Amino acid sequence: MLLDETPLFEPSLLQELDWSSNAVSFSPPISPSSPGEEMKNNKQKMACEYHPPGHFHQRFFCFCVPGFFKVLSQLTQAGDVSPEQFTKKFEHMKKTGDYYVVVVEDTNLGQIVATATLITEHKFIHSCAKRGRVEEVVVSDVCRGKQLGKL
Repeated sequence: MLLDETPLFEPSLLQELDWSSNAVSFSPPISPSSPGEEMKNNKQKMACEYHPPGHFHQRFFCFCVPGFFKVLSQLTQAGDVSPEQFTKKFEHMKKTGDYYVVVVEDTNLGQIVATATLITEHKFIHSCAKRGRVEEVVVSDVCRGKQLGKL
């Protein structure tokens, strides 16, 4: 599988979210499709720091867009991740279908400035229910105060 060809999850999932029952208020109003001035969900062609200059690819989410590991390192030690490690982990996460990693890109900076992960767990309790857990929520220090973590 080439990472260039497929998203981690179907992008329409974010577009189909029903925000009408959302109890969180946003001032000014923001949403996944419109996360704020100069911000956007990463879903267009982007240069990748793991590929040669001029290499572009189309997909909803790219872990290797500049800034992903930089913003993660503001939360905890991200470590050194090789392109091979990255590819193997991405493929695993996609295959399970239980990981929903979202990012926000600052178009002025040209890099990812926020990320969060939803992980679904499969349980035996509660009639074999699923449970969602939000983890790794982090906003770059240069973009804090813009409600991106709350989003």
